[in-house]
Amino acid sequence: MDHIGESMNTTAKSEAAIGVTAFKAQCLGLIDDVAQGKTGRVVLLRHNRPIAAVVPLTEDAEERSELWGAMRGTVTVAPEIDLTEPMGEAWDAER
Repeated sequence: MDHIGESMNTTAKSEAAIGVTAFKAQCLGLIDDVAQGKTGRVVLLRHNRPIAAVVPLTEDAEERSELWGAMRGTVTVAPEIDLTEPMGEAWDAER
């Protein structure tokens, strides 16, 4: 893992590490490098400890990252079940 402040290996699929303060100043360029494949991943460091990473987004990840409807089609409810019908339990809010 290269430390960007010292040197940055720009070979394809390399990994670079940078402190969060330095990242703030260089973030747009680093994001472009990851998006173009010049750098495989940029690890963000705080006090020399990795805390996050900038990685390229794959087409599969875009589909899986959709929050609403991500589980659509994975559950079926039997026709005789009415999900709106009370369950017969007394809830604290009803007391």
